[in-house]
Amino acid sequence: MIARHSAGIRNWFEAKRPYIPEEKRLSKDAVVSLFIHFCFQFGASMSGIFLTLYLWRLTHSLWINGMYNIVNYTVAPFAFMLGGLLIKRKDRMVTYRFGIALIALFYLVVVLAQERVVDYYVVFAIFGGMSAAFYWAGYLTLMYDVSTEQNRIRYLAINMIVFTLAGLIGPALAGFIIRQSSGLQGYTIVFSIAFTMFLLAAIGSLRIKTKPNHHKAYYLKFVGLLMNKNRRWLKSLFGFMVVGMLQGMMMFLPSILLFQIVGREDLVGYLGVLYASLGIATGFFISRYGREDRAQLFIIISTIGCVLGTLFIIWKLTLFTVVLFMVIYSICSPLQGNTITSYYFRLIGMLPLKGQLRVESVVMRETFVNGGRVMAIFVLIVLHRYAGEGTLPWVLLGAALAQIALVWLLEPIRQPETEA
Repeated sequence: MIARHSAGIRNWFEAKRPYIPEEKRLSKDAVVSLFIHFCFQFGASMSGIFLTLYLWRLTHSLWINGMYNIVNYTVAPFAFMLGGLLIKRKDRMVTYRFGIALIALFYLVVVLAQERVVDYYVVFAIFGGMSAAFYWAGYLTLMYDVSTEQNRIRYLAINMIVFTLAGLIGPALAGFIIRQSSGLQGYTIVFSIAFTMFLLAAIGSLRIKTKPNHHKAYYLKFVGLLMNKNRRWLKSLFGFMVVGMLQGMMMFLPSILLFQIVGREDLVGYLGVLYASLGIATGFFISRYGREDRAQLFIIISTIGCVLGTLFIIWKLTLFTVVLFMVIYSICSPLQGNTITSYYFRLIGMLPLKGQLRVESVVMRETFVNGGRVMAIFVLIVLHRYAGEGTLPWVLLGAALAQIALVWLLEPIRQPETEA
């Protein structure tokens, strides 16, 4: 009787589930990669925002927070190059697992160091930048490998939903724990949970088997020549630099601004739930309506949204305007990120050597992204130090206006290219 009812319920769900063409369905490795990334982002969303607030609580210095991020993003490209070499010589899963293990170790050391993190923040920034670079070098290569031209937009959209869902739960839980704990003890608990989630991600990564790489040559030294010969690829890299300019500041500045206004970590975390929910909704929209021919339209919409959102905090820096800006950014950022990543993956498939340059392409992508982050954060903290807090919204506006360049930098791909 129970079996019959269960079969009926299962058949009902199967009938209601939208039909997905065979070519757009995700492979087993793609599904496992999404689970691993959920665990990673859950830990990262709990710890990343609150590591910024932890440094702020200990120092009340935007300069130290900014320099921490500058050092982090400056080290990252070199670690990406090393991670790319390891991918070529061994496999992307070796770099991926090594990155997860390093991140887990990083937060374990943060837990042990506690308030002495401030004394060695440069060392922690170097350690954190290297750890994250190894993880992302492996994961970005894995994203390309487990998806196809037919299902890549869908995979990236679902990846964004998973990523954002973890980002929804993590900050809210972390904020609640910190609020319920005395002093800075809650931060230690949060970093301990993050360490556990990264450990789970490392265990989950064992489900994806390594593949022997028959093309071990590392062509990074030839990317300069490729940039000269392939204008579209070079322009897309500068597009990632432009994205990084706004992205770098958004990774730490809004949480500090909100904390200064509300004075409570749990409210910062709960507001993160709102932002993540909007990101998930955007991910569902893209998974259903995203198409290659709509790339330019999505870029224009996201750029206009970022600029309009920044104008609110130019007008007045209050809780309402900061939250309104973050709401708009939470919708526009996934729309922009998914579009430019999908576009770049298509370009990788069109580069010479039939996909053998995917690792080098990922390394160069992150080099340009981090270059944009470092430039913007440096301008931000210098202006803040010598011209006062009133400059913060204007720097954000400048970075938002820079996104207009993406309309020119991302040339439409109308047909496959064969030239270098």
